Amino acid sequence: MWILCYFQDELLGLAESPESDQVFKNHSLDMDVLYRTGETQQGLLTYTPRMVSVNFQGSLGSVSSRGSLYNQIQAKNMDVMTWKGRVTTHASEPLRRNLFLQSLSEEEQEIVGKANDLDNVNNNSPAEIQDKYIVECLESDVQYWTDFSKVHYHPQSLYELSGLWADIQEFDNYGLGKEAFCGHQHGEEIDDRLRFFVEECDHIQGIQCVVDDAGGFSGVSAMFLESIADEYPNVPVILYNARNPSLHMDSEGRKQAISHYLHDAVSFSRLSELCKLIIPVGLPSLSGSRASQFLCIKDEKPYHSSAVYASAMHSFTLPFRMKQSGPSAESLFTSGALDMYGTVQMLAGQMRQNMVTILDVAMPAPSLSDRAQQSFLGNLQPLIPDISEDVEDFHAVETMNIHGAVTSGKIHRRKNY
Repeated sequence: MWILCYFQDELLGLAESPESDQVFKNHSLDMDVLYRTGETQQGLLTYTPRMVSVNFQGSLGSVSSRGSLYNQIQAKNMDVMTWKGRVTTHASEPLRRNLFLQSLSEEEQEIVGKANDLDNVNNNSPAEIQDKYIVECLESDVQYWTDFSKVHYHPQSLYELSGLWADIQEFDNYGLGKEAFCGHQHGEEIDDRLRFFVEECDHIQGIQCVVDDAGGFSGVSAMFLESIADEYPNVPVILYNARNPSLHMDSEGRKQAISHYLHDAVSFSRLSELCKLIIPVGLPSLSGSRASQFLCIKDEKPYHSSAVYASAMHSFTLPFRMKQSGPSAESLFTSGALDMYGTVQMLAGQMRQNMVTILDVAMPAPSLSDRAQQSFLGNLQPLIPDISEDVEDFHAVETMNIHGAVTSGKIHRRKNY
């Protein structure tokens, strides 16, 4: 889950910076839950997220499918003995990294230079890129999700569905996704990549899956989750159905609308059987909701909406990554630590499995002063449409994570209820 890994990577940087506030150094998070340590063939230590990303071929932009840490020497061209004719090679130029990614590369070179006491390493480097140009780049020049991803990836993490190009093939229904997963041996390759990360874990809490279920990737995820259920039957799975707000902006005819409704019914029916919790994420207009009343968001920019949804998922999953201070129930409540299985049992219960969980968010966190506490719950905005807010459910179970809230002039890092 690259969106959660992005937050953790940023927190690691803040914790290591001597100029950062102490609140970032005493975060009580176990960083190894989402990240793994490794080593390249050159002996360089690496710290990469435990994740498998499945997407179209050509969807990684300027990022290689093998990442940037484990570069391998390309094999030399071999002559085909059975072919006597002329051979021509057509190679496209790699996409150029945007200013944001270029600035990250420059920062890494500077850090390596300082670590090696090479004071003159930056004498011949390009001029420092100003922050305002980086912001402008992210605002107007984002074409791929990798354009604003700052973490390094393991070669097993980024998988492209060969034969499916993002810009030329319609991939808009469940059947196409199922066929793509089964028809080109993608299933075995994706399973092997997940198995690589699972087998190196001392203990696996569960698996979190983020999928855009509005199109063919619902079929891909359904087949993938089916293989997970067969191989890891006792491992809980939490599924986030994340949808792009621009999906609701597109005008469509009656026939196409009916087709989408049928797809949604088939997708939800199948996916709900293969996970313990489903968390839908995606509003038709995030900018017009209470969730963004203090934010400047443009719905047509995925870079904006993904930041809000990623923040919500980051907050929801914090208990999974908290360090446990002791085995007693009191110490677990004080620290806020709660693993995925415990969360599933609490929200779904023994008799209420395969539940749909509503994710509410308020950004920034409202004040916890005595006057504001009365309206605290009223500031929460569900991240999916068509939710009745005036209906009481006496069987509902809630969990609330609060961090960054202000009360009595003090900042509270995080509380879990």
